[in-house]
Amino acid sequence: MTKASITQAPGTINPDEAAHFGALAEDWWDPDGSSAMLHRLNPVRLGYIREAIDMHFGSDSRSLKPLAGKRALDVGCGAGLVCEPLARLGATVTGLDAAPENIAAAQAHAAPQGLDVGYRNIAIEDFAERDHDLVTSLEVIEHVDDPAQFIAGLADAMADDGLMILSTPNRTAMSKIMLVDLAEMTGRIPRGTHHHDQFLTPPELEKLLEEAGLHVVDTTGIVYSPASGFSLSGNLALNYLMTIIRP
Repeated sequence: MTKASITQAPGTINPDEAAHFGALAEDWWDPDGSSAMLHRLNPVRLGYIREAIDMHFGSDSRSLKPLAGKRALDVGCGAGLVCEPLARLGATVTGLDAAPENIAAAQAHAAPQGLDVGYRNIAIEDFAERDHDLVTSLEVIEHVDDPAQFIAGLADAMADDGLMILSTPNRTAMSKIMLVDLAEMTGRIPRGTHHHDQFLTPPELEKLLEEAGLHVVDTTGIVYSPASGFSLSGNLALNYLMTIIRP
């Protein structure tokens, strides 16, 4: 799929957002590059995902392959920061992203490691595969044009007894200061990465999920400290994760 076809296609993909993140693809895997904050955030997100996996599927927390025999889908996968760990947990993984540059970077990084990840440059509403045991989409919904359609696409891709994990910034004064104003001013994230008016509050996101026939079973905040970095918290003001099932 070419950049032109992404730009012209209606649906959830915002072409400006796709171009912004595609321009960052070259150093996506550099822990000190433009995606440095994602690298610092990722262990916290992955810890939350692993706990949700064990709780939902009844897997042993000591197991190295709790997703063996299961299918996982990561939507808005970037260059594979979540796809690769899911593959190491035993899943057959598919990663979707709007930017072809990200897909190329993800494929190049995964190939020499022999990881079972299939990357696709396609929008979720055009993705026909169903019955994924795990569906994840982290720091993505705030970048799409139609959040309701995006959630509906995620729901369609999830198995009836599947598990979904989402994360996104909250729309608060704190998130504007920390994730937009200060983060861009200090160069912690590239300018134009976040648009505060596109952030969703937990009640707004939960309403979209309920309208898609899904049920939120947990909402946990992510907080940031210059001294200790990111951690899970009951404070939802900055960023939050949700665990979702089909009731």
